[in-house]
Amino acid sequence: MGKLTVETCEIEGLYEITPQVFGDNRGYFTETYNYNDFAAIGIDCKFVQDNQSASKKGVLRGLHFQKEFPQDKLVRVIKGEVYDVAVDLREGSKTFGQWHGVLLSEENKKQFFVPKNFAHGFLVLSDYAEFCYKVTDFYHPNDEGGIKYDDPDLNVAWPIPDGMELTLSDKDKVQASFKQYCAEHNK
Repeated sequence: MGKLTVETCEIEGLYEITPQVFGDNRGYFTETYNYNDFAAIGIDCKFVQDNQSASKKGVLRGLHFQKEFPQDKLVRVIKGEVYDVAVDLREGSKTFGQWHGVLLSEENKKQFFVPKNFAHGFLVLSDYAEFCYKVTDFYHPNDEGGIKYDDPDLNVAWPIPDGMELTLSDKDKVQASFKQYCAEHNK
């Protein structure tokens, strides 16, 4: 038990993690989190809160981050399929402003580790999706930050199929540009 397949990304600190799945005619079992296994691959975090959201096809949430209370996140999909994106906002990082995306689904059971000081968002590709994530700090509603999902300087290649109508929250419709974020943070 507890075997993980780990893929590192071109951006240091991001990990795509696939747990071992044991299946038979009854269904399947998988261990989605084991502190010792994650610490052995370099993810030595104390998760303090689990969150879950449900969204319909075309919902795009993000790109979000916490300003003063940044969070490491371990995200996964338990129903449906999403395209998940992390943008490097770490001061002094050689990959600052670069992004990485990964397809998460109930079928592939893949998880995505997003460290502190990354903006994060996802697009729902299936008719319905349930998204779960563990975080290392509690949510502080007055500490939210965000960058426009379609910022031309970030140029995230969201896999938006022809004819898909996006659904955004009111705040995501008016998020700052990446240039505004950089000016505000003197980057």
